[in-house]
Amino acid sequence: MIHLEANFVQFKEDLLPKDGNKALLTFPFLHIYWTDCCDTEVYKSSVKEDMMRWQNSLRVHGSADWVIVVVETSDAKKKNKTNILPRSSIVDKIRNDFCNKQNDRCVVLSDPLKDSSRSQESWCSFLLKLRTLLLMSFTKNLGRFEDDMRTLREKRTQPGWSFCEYFMVQEELAFVFEMLQQFEDALVQYDELDALFTQYVLNFGAGDGANWLGSFCAPVRSWNGLLLRRPIDMEKRDGIQRGEASLLDLRSYLFSRQCTLLIFLQRPWEVTQRALELLHNCVQELRLLEVSVLEGALDCWVFLSCLEVLHRIEGCCDQAQLAANCSHTVGLWAYATDKLKSLGDLCGLVSEKGPTSEDLNRTVDLLAGLGDERPETVNSLQSPYKKLKEALSSVEAFERHYLELSHAAMEMYRAIGRMRSARLVGKSLAEFYMRKGEPERAEGFLQEALKSYVTEGWSLPVTHTRKQIAECQKLLGRTEDYLQTSALLAGDVNLTDEERKHFCQEILTFASKSGEGKGQKVTLSMNAFAQLTQLEFRPSTATVHSGATLQVELSLRCLMPVAIRLEQLAASVHFSLEQAGTHGRSKGAQRQTHPGTVHFSQASASGGPPTSSAAGPSLDLDEIQDRSPSDNSLNSTGMVCKNTHLIMRRRDSSSSPDTPNCVSPAPVAMDDGAQMLKVQDVTLEPGNNKVLFTAPSGDPGTYTLRQVCATVGQVQFVLPHMYPLVQYEVYSQEPQLTVEPLTEPLLAGLPQRVKFTLLTGHYAVKKGDALQLSNTDTMPILPSSSCSAAILNTAAELVGESVLSIQSSEKVTSISLPPTPPYHTLEFQLEVLCVIPSGPDRPANERLTNGEVRHRPRSYSHPDTPMTVIDQRISIDCPWSIYSTILALTFYVPFKTKHSLLSAGNRKYIQVCLQNVSDINFQLGNQQLTEKQHGTSLELLSLNTKAQQVCSKQCVFSLWEVRWNADLPSCLQCVFSASFSPVNENMSAFKPYHYEFQLERVTTVYSLRAEILPAFGEKDCHSGTLCGLEVSITRLTEPGEGELGEEGKAETDTVRTTKLMYEVADSSSNWAVCGKSSGMVSMPLSANATHRVQIEVMPLFAGYLPFPKIKVFKYLPHTAAPAIQPDPDSCVENDTLSLLDKTLDDQGDTASIRSRGSVHSLGSGEQQQKGLPMPRLEPFSPGQVFNHSQGRQVLVLPATDDHILEVNAT
Repeated sequence: MIHLEANFVQFKEDLLPKDGNKALLTFPFLHIYWTDCCDTEVYKSSVKEDMMRWQNSLRVHGSADWVIVVVETSDAKKKNKTNILPRSSIVDKIRNDFCNKQNDRCVVLSDPLKDSSRSQESWCSFLLKLRTLLLMSFTKNLGRFEDDMRTLREKRTQPGWSFCEYFMVQEELAFVFEMLQQFEDALVQYDELDALFTQYVLNFGAGDGANWLGSFCAPVRSWNGLLLRRPIDMEKRDGIQRGEASLLDLRSYLFSRQCTLLIFLQRPWEVTQRALELLHNCVQELRLLEVSVLEGALDCWVFLSCLEVLHRIEGCCDQAQLAANCSHTVGLWAYATDKLKSLGDLCGLVSEKGPTSEDLNRTVDLLAGLGDERPETVNSLQSPYKKLKEALSSVEAFERHYLELSHAAMEMYRAIGRMRSARLVGKSLAEFYMRKGEPERAEGFLQEALKSYVTEGWSLPVTHTRKQIAECQKLLGRTEDYLQTSALLAGDVNLTDEERKHFCQEILTFASKSGEGKGQKVTLSMNAFAQLTQLEFRPSTATVHSGATLQVELSLRCLMPVAIRLEQLAASVHFSLEQAGTHGRSKGAQRQTHPGTVHFSQASASGGPPTSSAAGPSLDLDEIQDRSPSDNSLNSTGMVCKNTHLIMRRRDSSSSPDTPNCVSPAPVAMDDGAQMLKVQDVTLEPGNNKVLFTAPSGDPGTYTLRQVCATVGQVQFVLPHMYPLVQYEVYSQEPQLTVEPLTEPLLAGLPQRVKFTLLTGHYAVKKGDALQLSNTDTMPILPSSSCSAAILNTAAELVGESVLSIQSSEKVTSISLPPTPPYHTLEFQLEVLCVIPSGPDRPANERLTNGEVRHRPRSYSHPDTPMTVIDQRISIDCPWSIYSTILALTFYVPFKTKHSLLSAGNRKYIQVCLQNVSDINFQLGNQQLTEKQHGTSLELLSLNTKAQQVCSKQCVFSLWEVRWNADLPSCLQCVFSASFSPVNENMSAFKPYHYEFQLERVTTVYSLRAEILPAFGEKDCHSGTLCGLEVSITRLTEPGEGELGEEGKAETDTVRTTKLMYEVADSSSNWAVCGKSSGMVSMPLSANATHRVQIEVMPLFAGYLPFPKIKVFKYLPHTAAPAIQPDPDSCVENDTLSLLDKTLDDQGDTASIRSRGSVHSLGSGEQQQKGLPMPRLEPFSPGQVFNHSQGRQVLVLPATDDHILEVNAT
């Protein structure tokens, strides 16, 4: 919204604008002619002429904005009632004479002093017209003024153009906007003037100067600072208008106007931002324009200006707002503090001796340039003028004001979290204290500043601050801290060689002192003196046995600028005795491995960029295992943190003492330990050095290198922690005897070489020590004419050979061992033979020489190989232990053997199948089959060749015919024997092989014959036509004693019978059995007894069809005991294959059983549930029933009405 203020001024021709007048605030925007004439004569005689003169004056001065107001009153109307015309006639005359084309320029105001509706209406109309005309005139003239101002600015490149004149013109426009309460537009005008002047100054600095800038290059005579307490500083404005203002006057006036408008806009915090930019820019502009300024004058001007801005802001904001927005004002506080310090240095107020006469004269000159105090601040006790004058008046006053400003700035910086800036102010305060001779108060601020520089990686400020700290510590007599800082500076590459050598010589000078306090050494951090780069173990495994030699090569990078002679370089070793180092880690694979070479991270001692280690070291975890001492079995396992002293330590704002960037490290000392790595008289050259130590390895356990100490006279440089962790292990190993095959797999039945490995551990094998091996029948140790043993060291290098002495007796084989040092390996080979078990017989348990029960080998099938596995165990008595050592070997049987009984009528044959399941080809010879029980009348006639070759994964079948003179026994116990050897071996390499087996129920009891008869009247069988199947079952032998006792219980004395069940089934679906497919018959227990069964079958296909399968089972009543104990794995179950109740028993011949599945499901479920004895079926042995029709075929012709011929060929 536009707010326009208008003033009514009496018309004077002198007030009309003249050519060149650029004033907008005093410009007459609208001219008003007032008249209350109601008489025509008076109008014609005087009023009209006066109006014409008024119009001519406006026309001459170019003023076209006017209005005529006719005031009509009722009193005048009554008084001149007879002589005047109606009102309309006077107004019409004026309009006709002056407003022919602008009728709206004549307004009638009726009875303005009366409170009537007519009067109010006329007033409203008048005010509306007045506002409209005034705004129209203001808009037109303002636009014309802006055009003239723009034209004037475009002429700035022409000679004679003056910035001061243009400044006054554009400021006039700013005044107008300010009057209209458009403060933002007014601020834009001043910002444009600021930018235009700044650009000219920059161009001047670049060599393109304007002539009018010469007036601003005059020497500065006054430096009384900004004045922000007046809306307009008319004194400085008049100086600008006259072209006599200095640069500081122009900038001060321009900023005061900007400040006023910003406060009107309620943006006080922008004032502080602009003020800080103004103060810095003014200093630079004075240098660019080469303005002569008294030394210290600018500091006074800046100090006064900072405090003036702060006081102005405090005047328009409350304390809560100031505290919440201190981030905007803290820059001015810090700048004022810095300028006050500069004034103190200049005027001699900081030195210990106080100001000199020259300093006093300089102070008088500076105070003279301040002039008199302004009237606005005379009554203020804390005005900037009074503060500056008081601060420069005495040393005590200066110190008070400077400390007040410094602490205020630091507190504000800390409140807003700008710790870096706060420490920078503190560093400046420390320099003040140092110049005052108070180093104890300066050190704390320097330490804080150094901490910030180190954290952020500012190397040059770190170096400079450390030099100040060193000076401070030297003045305070803090020797240890001074030496530590000197060590850091001696290794700082930012210093010159002379400076580095100076600080290094400070350390060497102190180190060479002797006399008092000789026993007390100064301990410093090694990170400032030298850095660990690498540590290498020899051997590289970092694991040795007790008593072995272990060397440690330490690589150091010396940071000193000169060579340093060390009296001693030592490393402390922490020893931890672990049971796992003796027992649980007896095997090399189970021992913990340590890195042979350890690299240490590089850190800059002069405050390089922070690394990830600043966040703290990472966890160094290790696994621990608790194993049983007896059998080395794992009892428990867990995790342990090896660097808890680094992880769990307290972390605060101070640097850790073991970092190279620390300023005042905490006192460190070497741990008191019995074990040390020491080297005497070592000279460290600048740069990389290598030092060789010999590590202690007497007791078994884990050794941890924790600290490193370098001694130079009275100075010790200590590295309190080594990270990453450096460890080596010394182990004490128990003797260990192992055996392993030289070939895989070990084959049973053949001589096999095995390798015995003895790790002596801590035991020294002496002369006369021997291994006592218990002999076993299943795996004898074969004698050897020459057997040598090899002795190897820990590096697997051959150090000696010796011939073993082997002596065997009935139960023990003694092997004399050659003398072998501890922690060596003794290797020798023996030849063993694992006997292949021939049968299931197990001999009685035998006891070994030490009284233990002998472990018999166990044969079993392994899921990963088709060969049968035999586990053999060797019991060995060792001289270093009272316990026997049990070693296991696994052998594999290369053969699998199975047998079968074949029948051809009454003739019997035995077939043995030998399968080679190994990967080796064998020669097979001397195949024999004998009866285990000699003295019988049996004869086994071989039908085989003498020698055969058995290739891998192939089978060899051997056949013998069984002949007998008398009766054939019901049970045969046979032994198959053969000789075998690998192919291409000589005859002496053949080894025996035996296989025992037993045949039950060998005699043929029943013969089975079947005939298929075509349908009646047909010659051949036709498909789809019923045929007859006649089955004839004939008993060939008389019943035995066992059979009589089993079968004859239910019969009479004259006739003894047995019940058989037959079943006809065709699995190939060539035949369809019609009627009954199974049934029971009663067979007399006499030789040549025959029973015939007729069954109807139907061929389903044409061709030569094989006979249906016919099976015969022995039917046992529920009262009969089983002849053979039932086998749970048998394919014939006693319960599920039962037929059968009493009705079926009595009517077996007429029962019709439709399928084999019905045979297994006809039992009474109720009787089965009650557990009653049930009849059952028992199959015959393979040799007891001979089927003469097995393999026979019959011709089946196709049906005559078939159009498609189906032929089945098998």
